[in-house]
Amino acid sequence: MNMINRLKGKVVVSVQAMPSEPLYLEKCMVAMMKSVIKGGAGALRVAGARDVRNAKRLFEVPVIGLTKPDVIPSNWQEIVYITPTIKEVIELVEAGADIIAFDGTMRPRPEGTKLEDLIKYVKLNKRVSMADISTLEEAQNAEKLGADILSTTLSGYTQFSQNRGDGPDFELLKELVENTNLPVVLEGRIWNPEEVTKAFELGAHCVVIGSAITRPQLITKRFVCAKR
Repeated sequence: MNMINRLKGKVVVSVQAMPSEPLYLEKCMVAMMKSVIKGGAGALRVAGARDVRNAKRLFEVPVIGLTKPDVIPSNWQEIVYITPTIKEVIELVEAGADIIAFDGTMRPRPEGTKLEDLIKYVKLNKRVSMADISTLEEAQNAEKLGADILSTTLSGYTQFSQNRGDGPDFELLKELVENTNLPVVLEGRIWNPEEVTKAFELGAHCVVIGSAITRPQLITKRFVCAKR
């Protein structure tokens, strides 16, 4: 697909904030998007219909859309909460997202939604489907069900992928590149340019960076903790 080709070799920036955070204000999210595009971001990954609409209205780059709850549940490692049902897919499609990202694990989904049905609905609406996974087994299952792209987004954030360390999951990236036939995205815990270089050397289709660029409270915390 042309949209997938447009992601190849790009650094994608995840511009997201929770409703409880100051940067969640619409004008703040728009300003952040403008800033990262000016810096060379090749695509945007944003949460919610509001930010998807603004991204599509203002920029010519591919827009990856997803949804999250306003408050992340305390048992977040055990449940599906990223674009969990077809209802959220519909919201993203109507907002104009080029690529729909969703939890691609094999865990039960709300309302009895099946992963295969969600992927089919994305395809029916001529959008690209991006499966966020945490293990090779999940990736292979998502590929079998028809997903277009795999992303390591959930590595370290599910009960099946704990203790993955503080940095990117290069081991999982390598496994996916060698054992699936889909484009693979490295996302999660990327904090320096050298890690981006390594990701592409290992065969990543593109790299998604979030917190290291767009979450000032987490960036600040790293510096504060470093002085102790």
